[in-house]
Amino acid sequence: MITAALLGNPNVGKTTLFNYLTGSNQYVGNWPGVTVEKKEGYIDNNIKIVDLPGIYALDTYSNEEKVSKEFLEKGNVDVIINIVDASTLDRNLYLTLQLKQFNKPIILVLNMMDVAKSKGIKIDFQKLESKLGVKVIPISASKGIGLEDVKKLLKSGNFYSLSNENDYHYIEDEKKNYRFIEEVLAEAIVKEKEEGMTIGDRIDSIVLNKFLAYPLFLLILYVIFKLTFTWVGQPLSDLMDEYVIGGVVSLLESLLENSSPWFKSLIIDGIVGGVGSVIVFLPVVMTLFLGISFLEDSGYMARAAFIMDRIMRRIGLSGKAFIPFIIGFGCSVPGIMSARTLESEKDRKLTALLVPLMSCNARLPVYALFASVFFPGKESFVTFSLYLLGIAVAIFIGILFKNTIFRKGEEPFIIELPQYKMPEFKSLMRNTWEKGKGFLKKAGTIIFSMSVIVWLLSNFNFNGMVGMEDSFLAHIGGVISPIFKPMGYGTWQSSVALLTGLMAKEVVVSTMGVVYGADLQNILLQYFTPIAAYSYLVFVLLYTPCVSVIAVMRKEFGSKMMAFSVVYQLILAWIASFLVYNLCSLILG
Repeated sequence: MITAALLGNPNVGKTTLFNYLTGSNQYVGNWPGVTVEKKEGYIDNNIKIVDLPGIYALDTYSNEEKVSKEFLEKGNVDVIINIVDASTLDRNLYLTLQLKQFNKPIILVLNMMDVAKSKGIKIDFQKLESKLGVKVIPISASKGIGLEDVKKLLKSGNFYSLSNENDYHYIEDEKKNYRFIEEVLAEAIVKEKEEGMTIGDRIDSIVLNKFLAYPLFLLILYVIFKLTFTWVGQPLSDLMDEYVIGGVVSLLESLLENSSPWFKSLIIDGIVGGVGSVIVFLPVVMTLFLGISFLEDSGYMARAAFIMDRIMRRIGLSGKAFIPFIIGFGCSVPGIMSARTLESEKDRKLTALLVPLMSCNARLPVYALFASVFFPGKESFVTFSLYLLGIAVAIFIGILFKNTIFRKGEEPFIIELPQYKMPEFKSLMRNTWEKGKGFLKKAGTIIFSMSVIVWLLSNFNFNGMVGMEDSFLAHIGGVISPIFKPMGYGTWQSSVALLTGLMAKEVVVSTMGVVYGADLQNILLQYFTPIAAYSYLVFVLLYTPCVSVIAVMRKEFGSKMMAFSVVYQLILAWIASFLVYNLCSLILG
């Protein structure tokens, strides 16, 4: 077994190369912080590729650098694949020189050759090989050019360094190392044209403008929500509800016409009512993910982190912490895990406590259901306001924690802004699917299981099958419903939906689909006012995250912080929901 360590600066195409070599579908993004831990894949079962976190150097200041250095020292590495940005070799080659200290064969993969060519950069690969004592392979990963050459070299085993009298060995002198890089590039690179102001520079002059940056950021997010709830996602969801879910219900009703009432109720009211009420929002979820994937692949997300640095400083964090927040919009689990990339323990803990306040995709079906019922024509605005509210509450709680339990100093913020690019269609679809398939997995496992359990609890008690008002579920809901009466939704049905939502937030909708019945949208109007509905959404936004998030919080930071996270979010959600309901009732009369 040959072990190859794959290293490079953030955002140089490392994960794309890893996906190609191993055939896996790891997440790819055009922004730093995507790879938060080492990943393993194989070529023909005899070559192991280990994808290490993106780093700029091996000075062991950050967790990523520690992970990479420790693996290179103790991981029995046979060859190092060092992928670099061919258009910025002056910055990338410092890590290459540091890798020389491990005395391992190095394959230097020059990615983004198409970008280098567009900048008029011409590279003498043989001279680069000779000067550095490494094997050089030029590629353009996003276009699939040269990738097969890397795989062939690994399979051949002919990857040993081209050691000769010019082979450079890393020394602990930063100035000398950079001087050597300048000498190498002076001989190996020719610039055929001087680089002027690029299109990317012109775009940055607008999107990073101190007056326009924040309005543009909000506008971009709002357009994505319009795309999701007005132009594409919600219309497709309505069609799916009418023709797909409605057709399935009609078909099952005819097929089960002569079956026993309890079995018919289990299939139609329990399984189809529960799973169907969630799965109908698949077009909404996928459309939102498509918009977010486009922003990530285009290079804008790194700019979003940059412009948010000033706001993040207010809560004691740097703009780098905004990256876990953005990931948290998809799912809090990887958002909390990506906090590992932050330099200080204080930053990691504070970020992990705030990430669950970001509105993850699991809450989206709840928003879509209530917004379509109580705020028709304003779905985009209502959902957008909830996402902004999550950010605003995170800022408020961050300021509170900064001045109470996290009083240590702030870390400096350094981030590389990747070049803008038009996302490849194939990559965009793959990233959207990778985000969205988790939604389908939940529908087929957790939501299915919870729908059956909710149906059983809502149709039985100790005396056997009974009406829903006398069921186990009604009694459980009756016990906890007084807690929610001050917020305008003190029915047992809405209360048990929040309780089951601890398994997964989508289960809130599937539970309602079971306990309220098939005509969910019309029935909700009997139990909620618009103010109570929005108050309910605020509680769903802020209350205790699902069991997966609780589990990863315990794994990353221990039981005490997990318990603190669960309790503080529950209290926070109750207070926020109470204030929204009572203040809106007072103002709107």
